[in-house]
Amino acid sequence: MRKKMSGLLTLETLAAAFEAGEIDTVVVAAVDMQGRLMGKRFHAAHFLAHGWEETHCCNYLLTVDMEMVPVPGFATASWAQGYGDYVMKPDLATLRRAPWLPATALVLCDLLDHDTHEEVAVSPRAILKRQVARARAMGFDAMMATELEFYVFEQSYEALRDRGTEGLTAISAYNEDYHIFQTSKEEPLMRALRNGLYGAGIAVENTKGEADSGQAEVNVRYADALTTADQHAIIKTATKEIAHAHGKSVTFMAKYDHQKAGSSAHVHQSLWTLDGRAAFQDKADPLGMSELMKQFLAGQLAHAREITIFLAPYVNSYKRYCIGMFAPTKAVWSPDNRTAGFRVCGAGTKGVRVECRIGGSDLNPYTACAALLAAGLDGIEQKLALEPALTGDGYSAKGVREIPHTLREAADLAHGSAWLRAALGDAVVEHYVHAARWEITEHDRVVTDFERKRGLERA
Repeated sequence: MRKKMSGLLTLETLAAAFEAGEIDTVVVAAVDMQGRLMGKRFHAAHFLAHGWEETHCCNYLLTVDMEMVPVPGFATASWAQGYGDYVMKPDLATLRRAPWLPATALVLCDLLDHDTHEEVAVSPRAILKRQVARARAMGFDAMMATELEFYVFEQSYEALRDRGTEGLTAISAYNEDYHIFQTSKEEPLMRALRNGLYGAGIAVENTKGEADSGQAEVNVRYADALTTADQHAIIKTATKEIAHAHGKSVTFMAKYDHQKAGSSAHVHQSLWTLDGRAAFQDKADPLGMSELMKQFLAGQLAHAREITIFLAPYVNSYKRYCIGMFAPTKAVWSPDNRTAGFRVCGAGTKGVRVECRIGGSDLNPYTACAALLAAGLDGIEQKLALEPALTGDGYSAKGVREIPHTLREAADLAHGSAWLRAALGDAVVEHYVHAARWEITEHDRVVTDFERKRGLERA
């Protein structure tokens, strides 16, 4: 399913580009728990000679928080274990140009145990690869796409760092959802993003304005689950780097301002047979949904609360779930209804699919896609029956399954889930719950601007 396209490279075409003076640098990167690219910049000559085989990184990279603080208490790496190395094994299927950076190529890596050379079980890419393999063993290719939203600001990251975020200015002044004139104001950045991604072999379809001032979205063609997650991670880095080059900044926070709409990462999903047939389609069904699709969706609904930790991994993530701003508050399904946590799209066509609307733009695409896929496959294995669809306004629905209200609640649900432990492994659940609980502890410890403004004089 993973095909070469313009912008993707082989070692041979990289060597030719190096000899022609077109590429002299190769970014060699793995993905951390936060979904960020971590790695090294190789001179192309060394990458072509030896670096393409493997390199190394400190194994603390899968135990750090957003501030790169090594978090105590992880089983995989610690001060007591001396923080040794992981092997970074380039996946040459991901080797590509990075046109937004001068003379640069990029390759993503799998993280391997230094001694056994087996994939590190808690690494995001390995977690997703295991679920993809599980789907294939059942006779299916898992296909996905993510819609990635973010805000664009007039200030550079450096200006915000030096002067603070009080004067944060969105690039447009009012709701720009589908708004062509408003999005013209950010077009120098967005055009560079579209062309940069296309030049990197990422099949970008479009960018558009989203539901608030300065909010944008980028959409990329449907692909197999691993390709989608790889592209999602690259897009986030590319967006930040291109914005920085234009003197702007962007944020992928799920909720940067309580008065603004949150930013999501809706995940579209379907299964296809290994011979290329749409396994979710049944033309005889009123919505075109096969029994298999109904079971898949039933599994995601059944386990929605247990997997929310992977769709909303930070304390801030849960501030996005509010009434009337297009982020769902109920883990229910409905055909073409944006108030539901799960929406059926493409009804009656071979493109019929499940859209999960719960995830925020701060999610890690690998763990989010893996958790969703695991839940759907369990629905198929257990032949779960699909509950009735929600009708009307999901925000006002009573007595239905709610999305967890806080990260603390989501972490407790994940930690206590026997199904999630069986699906992803005890080590994975313990690792990511530990990261979530550290995030909660840090949030509980730190005094916020809200507290100072509210209590400095009045308390």
